[in-house]
Amino acid sequence: MNYRSLNRGDAGVMVAAVLLFIASFLDFYKAFGDSANGWDSDFFPVLPSIFLAGIIGAALILAARMAKPEVSGREFAGLRLGQWGTALSVTSFWAAFWTLVGGPPLDVGAGQVLAFIATLVLAGAAIATPLVGALQGPLIPAPKAPTQPQPGQQQYGQQQQPQPGYGYPGPQGPGQQAPGQQQPGYAQPTQAMQQQPAQPQQPQQPQTGGQPAADPNFQPFWFAVPVQRPLYGEDGSPTPIAELAPGTWYLAVEQRGQALVAQTQDGRRGVLQDTSGIQRG
Repeated sequence: MNYRSLNRGDAGVMVAAVLLFIASFLDFYKAFGDSANGWDSDFFPVLPSIFLAGIIGAALILAARMAKPEVSGREFAGLRLGQWGTALSVTSFWAAFWTLVGGPPLDVGAGQVLAFIATLVLAGAAIATPLVGALQGPLIPAPKAPTQPQPGQQQYGQQQQPQPGYGYPGPQGPGQQAPGQQQPGYAQPTQAMQQQPAQPQQPQQPQTGGQPAADPNFQPFWFAVPVQRPLYGEDGSPTPIAELAPGTWYLAVEQRGQALVAQTQDGRRGVLQDTSGIQRG
């Protein structure tokens, strides 16, 4: 389950489900001094048509959002998991509406009013989330990438003090030579570099098209990134072809050294160079 895939519309679904659960224990009808809630046997059709349908619909919507694409995209009786949740949510609102408007001539209880409001919010969030961009924002913000300290600074922003060492013209103590002076028995750095024999170059590992060779034992897997990361083309172009966002599952189809060849939801393939902190499915 990927909790970072939940969006703002899903928050409305969760709140509506909690309100609907609470409303099931409140008075649904009042008549002649007696009252009954949604779990009473005298109003049994109310329980499956309003309360159970709404709560199960909300659970299916949230499960489809957090599940892997291969699970959420699977069809059951012609509908996907999220579509079943939306259908049950609308059914719950439809039953609550007609129960409130065309029910028997009894006193309306607090549970009936709260159930109507909860199912209205539930059905509205389920329908509006795919259509309204503001509701599609992530519910849990992605963690920010750690900032690297600037050159010459410590972790807390303090300036590092230069330490005397090779090439540093610091204060000279007793027995130390001033910059530019040669100590007896030691050659200048330029002379020492000239006297060193040339080192033979190490043979490079074989590569394919300028890229590391693919791992033949690699098995594809689903993964999610902790923060937004660029996806580069397989031809080695420095320009990103896509941006991987947290809260979305992507398919890793190949591994090249430390990098992964990932496939986006729309079928594009590219190289993810930074694979640190990814969440495997």
